Amino acid sequence: MKITDGAYVLFFYQASKNWLTKIEKSKKLHTHIGIIDFDQVLGLEYGSSIVTPKQKRVYLMEPTIYDFVMKSDRKTQIVYPKDLGYIAIRTGLKSGSNVLEIGTGSASLTTFFASLVGPSGHVFTYDVNEEFMEIARKNLKKSDMEKNVSMYNRDIMKEGLELSEIDVAIIDLGDPWNVLHVVHKCLKSSGSVAIICPTMNQLEKTSKHMNEIGFTDIESTEILIRNIEAREGKTRPSMRMIGHTTYLLFGRKII
Repeated sequence: MKITDGAYVLFFYQASKNWLTKIEKSKKLHTHIGIIDFDQVLGLEYGSSIVTPKQKRVYLMEPTIYDFVMKSDRKTQIVYPKDLGYIAIRTGLKSGSNVLEIGTGSASLTTFFASLVGPSGHVFTYDVNEEFMEIARKNLKKSDMEKNVSMYNRDIMKEGLELSEIDVAIIDLGDPWNVLHVVHKCLKSSGSVAIICPTMNQLEKTSKHMNEIGFTDIESTEILIRNIEAREGKTRPSMRMIGHTTYLLFGRKII
């Protein structure tokens, strides 16, 4: 596929040095490896490469949802890909699912879920902070996922929700136990909930409330990931790893 005006490109130089940028005629991207002229990029195929004035080769990659999530604008901590994948399979999230999200933040979760539910499903996301939601709107538009999402600036603990028969609910708040009763009412019978808990105290208190309100199949887990530096004759684990990002708490609604 050829790169057109207005398309997004991931300029890939190294794993730690790459740039996700919207291509616009007559504009340039200034980097430490040289200036990238967008007019030179227009009409080229994704997967091809260019050489900068500093003689550095840069590959023109078509961005994936992973790229949009990791390069999203943010003022809040995002949920990392290592957690996103397990949340999706553990909750049964699939094409056509209707998802309730409490705590939009920068919309990293929202973007990922919207990409999975497709045009026949939908994500309903709520946040009390209008500034965060404005950033979230920009991130969703960038990834072209806004068509699968409805956003609401609302305090559901005060105003409640009118949704029903939700397949999957996601809670990403500092006090998730306070909204569990609202979420329980919105979920379909046997529907799944996933809760983001950065600390053990949140995990313990929320798990206790889940048992009291009406959830079963409750699971608490933490996902760790360690990269391997695969080089001939000297393959070894990376000196750095992504350790703790959050605890994940899951359950299913019972009646």
